[in-house]
Amino acid sequence: MPRLNIDALLFALAWAALAMAAGVFGGFLAGSALALSLLLVVMPVSGLVLSKTGNFALERQVRWAMLGAAAIGVAVIAAT
Repeated sequence: MPRLNIDALLFALAWAALAMAAGVFGGFLAGSALALSLLLVVMPVSGLVLSKTGNFALERQVRWAMLGAAAIGVAVIAAT
């Protein structure tokens, strides 16, 4: 039986919450853009890091750093 990857689950939940917050503070377009960026930006970059380095720890750091950058963007939108 495959094990559930808790880190990936937490990341997905955090990204979904951030997309919802962007939707609340920035409108439907901001929330949709953030949700879609998970598919168009985060996942390809994660795949590229893993294919080039094979380092799962580096991939995890890159993925969470992108989430942090997106959170800063949502905070800026919320503050305006």
